[in-house]
Amino acid sequence: MSVAGLTSQGHPVVRMRGVRKQFLGVEVLHGVDLDLHAGEVHALVGENGAGKSTLMKVLAGAHRPDAGTVEIDGAEVTFGSPREAQRAGIAIVHQEFTLLPDRTVAENVCLGREPVRRGQVDRARMEADTAALLDRLGERGISPRVPVRRLPVAQQQVVEIVKALSTDAKVLAMDEPTAALADHEVELLYRLVGRLREAGIAILYVSHRLREVFDLSQRITVLKDGALVTSVPTAELTTDELVRHMVGRPLAALFPERARPEELGPVRLALRGAGNARLRGIDLEVHAGEVVGLAGLQGAGRSAVARAVCGVDPFTVGTLELDGRSVRIRSPRAAVRHGIAHVTEDRKGTGLALRQSVRDNVLLVRRAAFGRSRGARDVRELLRSVAVVARGEDQEVRFLSGGNQQKVVLAKWLAVEPAVLVVDEPTRGIDVGAKEAVYELLRGLAREGVAVLMISSDLPELIGMSDRALVMHDGRLAGELPAGPTEEAVMRLATGHELGEEAA
Repeated sequence: MSVAGLTSQGHPVVRMRGVRKQFLGVEVLHGVDLDLHAGEVHALVGENGAGKSTLMKVLAGAHRPDAGTVEIDGAEVTFGSPREAQRAGIAIVHQEFTLLPDRTVAENVCLGREPVRRGQVDRARMEADTAALLDRLGERGISPRVPVRRLPVAQQQVVEIVKALSTDAKVLAMDEPTAALADHEVELLYRLVGRLREAGIAILYVSHRLREVFDLSQRITVLKDGALVTSVPTAELTTDELVRHMVGRPLAALFPERARPEELGPVRLALRGAGNARLRGIDLEVHAGEVVGLAGLQGAGRSAVARAVCGVDPFTVGTLELDGRSVRIRSPRAAVRHGIAHVTEDRKGTGLALRQSVRDNVLLVRRAAFGRSRGARDVRELLRSVAVVARGEDQEVRFLSGGNQQKVVLAKWLAVEPAVLVVDEPTRGIDVGAKEAVYELLRGLAREGVAVLMISSDLPELIGMSDRALVMHDGRLAGELPAGPTEEAVMRLATGHELGEEAA
């Protein structure tokens, strides 16, 4: 097993021309072209349904194209199965991990291809080969003998990539590789992608996170409705231009109109000197009808504010006021009963019961907090109000797209008719078109008088959505900015630049 060496940059490792694919008579790829070069990160972007996954499956041998050609190192190939594509040097890292948690790193990397000596698995060689791969990628801190379940998510992602590369891959397709990672873990993925480039691997990188696309890729290909829109060097595109290629309009046009001051109601949520083990002296107000953005670097305390307001890690000092009345929120159930809803940053881990139906997820909080449900008609109205696209209310949530899963999370909280909505990373892992729908939902709730406190690591999103922005630094509020601040102004506060030497 080895990491593939460099291939000439002048000739693509993969050359796809005029690729077409249809299902049940409906064409989903319309003559798509794609080149992948050694040592290059090539980003493939587009909304859900644009054809990204289908094109990736054609490359991986899961689908045969109905027309067009695929060449590997200049030779035309036809893959009859993923195994044939793997033998040709194509490896896929899927968004959902395929690791066996109770087996060791080495057992996962060599699964199905275990070296054998005298009729038995040669564990020493298996572990040595795995250690060599990890060493070449600079990941010496991962033991081949440790069970995968003991590793943090970021290191599990490393194992997934090493497993793919163990087949002598020259092409690595990565599907939303940071979807399961926390912000502070993404840096490890960035570092690993850099090492893969140095090793001469051609990387096809699929992600909805535009910042990652610009940080990592050298070329971007945009698909829309199964057709190729453009394929250009990353340096020649701006974020606005990329969004325009994807959805037909610039980034700024995705955000609904902000509330005017005269449209705001009274203060609905207020914190006065609130704190706990993680937070100090938090003072903030959110009016009925207002969307207030909460910014800050990873670990600054943004999510800690959300958890405290919603009773997960309650405030131990100061006061929390709802509609001018001081209340004690000591549990999530108490928060719900006081009209506070909490959309967490991890919809799959804490926001949804993935193997339950859309209907059961919508009613989850209401049943738990109030012991009663809504009628079938009310559920249908809720789903219609957030425009969930599903086969029906009985469909398991795990089979929905990321955007529709997020809409189900919002519908779940609308079912309790909240006065305050705290949303943490509301559009993480969903495409640009689905983001626009979430923005409209949040702004629509604000127009109905809900006070919205929105946490986001995506600064253009936070700036575009917020009527005001509050910025956290080191467990406390560093300052407040009016509507439409610059990213530089937010970052100056987030890094403690404007707090003064003693406070920072």
